[in-house]
Amino acid sequence: MRNRLKVLRAENDWSQARLAQELNVSRQTVNAIETGKYDPGLSLAFDIARLFGKPIEEIFFPEPSARRPAVAAPETEPEPAAPSHQHEIDVTLI
Repeated sequence: MRNRLKVLRAENDWSQARLAQELNVSRQTVNAIETGKYDPGLSLAFDIARLFGKPIEEIFFPEPSARRPAVAAPETEPEPAAPSHQHEIDVTLI
């Protein structure tokens, strides 16, 4: 996932340490997000969006080469199994 975090941080003239403090995360976390080595969870992504006053989709977006998998059509109900002539044996150990 790509993001605009570094650009938004620079627009606010904040260091990674300052942004980390605002988000209550480590500076290393901010660096990892900015470099694409870590994708934040939803809670952190919402916190980042709230902090910058932007919708999440203006900050985070998928890689251009990333394709969404096709959604499989719902499976139909399987045909009922033919009656079996096998008998189950209940074995109880005494």
